[in-house]
Amino acid sequence: MTAQADYIVDRRRLRRQLSFWRVLAFLAVGAAALGAAWVFRGNSVSASAPHIARLSIEGVITGDKGTIDLIHEIGESPAKAVIVAIESPGGTTTGAEKIYDELRLLAAKKPVVAVVGTMAASGGYIAAMGSERIFASGNSLVGSIGVLFQYPNVSGLLDKLGVSYESVKSAPLKASPNGFEPTSEAARAALAALVADSFDWFKGLVKDRRVMTDAELAAVTDGRVFTGRQGLQLKLVDALGGEREAIAWLEAEKKIGAGLPVRDWKKQRSFERLGLLGLTGSLLESAGWDAAAGFVRQFASGQGVAQLDGLLVIWHGSDK
Repeated sequence: MTAQADYIVDRRRLRRQLSFWRVLAFLAVGAAALGAAWVFRGNSVSASAPHIARLSIEGVITGDKGTIDLIHEIGESPAKAVIVAIESPGGTTTGAEKIYDELRLLAAKKPVVAVVGTMAASGGYIAAMGSERIFASGNSLVGSIGVLFQYPNVSGLLDKLGVSYESVKSAPLKASPNGFEPTSEAARAALAALVADSFDWFKGLVKDRRVMTDAELAAVTDGRVFTGRQGLQLKLVDALGGEREAIAWLEAEKKIGAGLPVRDWKKQRSFERLGLLGLTGSLLESAGWDAAAGFVRQFASGQGVAQLDGLLVIWHGSDK
């Protein structure tokens, strides 16, 4: 009799456990469905009526297809104006050039203004120059006008380990520098020529877009960053302020209707990238933790500064 009672108790306990896990699984599926719906909500709300589009340029700039496609979509949308919100230390030279060119094409269709958050440095500043007017907070960082080519050289370590690096090349500068042997003067000169050419392009862009004299240009092209207050005096920034001031300028100078809603435009995300990390990034972003969300997404996609190839226009806080 006792054994039968124990059996019944065990069965009831098992049912309760199963019910608990079923409810938990149901809630998990529901949360995943809501997360997926949030991630894939697209831009249908943004494109449904006249509005001001907010395009965020964040993190390392690579000129990725998703961002380029998004700029094209905004250009064809009912958006009456565009606010480019920039939070970037820069990226690749070609990536920044692509974003700049696309923003200039967009500005030919509708007013475009840039609003700098914490930083618009190097390639981030190139993107800002794609707009008609640059707004920055007093303590925002702007500038870092310069070009960088860097690579690790472990030839000294290999010498200590007794390891030699050999290669057969069609020409002395093929695959140079490679980091496994001392960089020759000829290879260094070739790299310097690349950097100088891109730097001249960058300086020409600043001089033209910011309407500077040679003396004014020389004062801002030594590679340093400036605060928004300094940038205003140096003609790197048009006005101090944020999105509110940018909207007021659009209404006053570009005759954009007062009271238009501001809508975020975001890149579409593929199902194969949803996953646990992708969903985590989306939830972090919805909670307002944009920096953490960006890091998680960058990690999930395998992207990062270490994978950038070619010339860089990116700010480094310290070389130490």
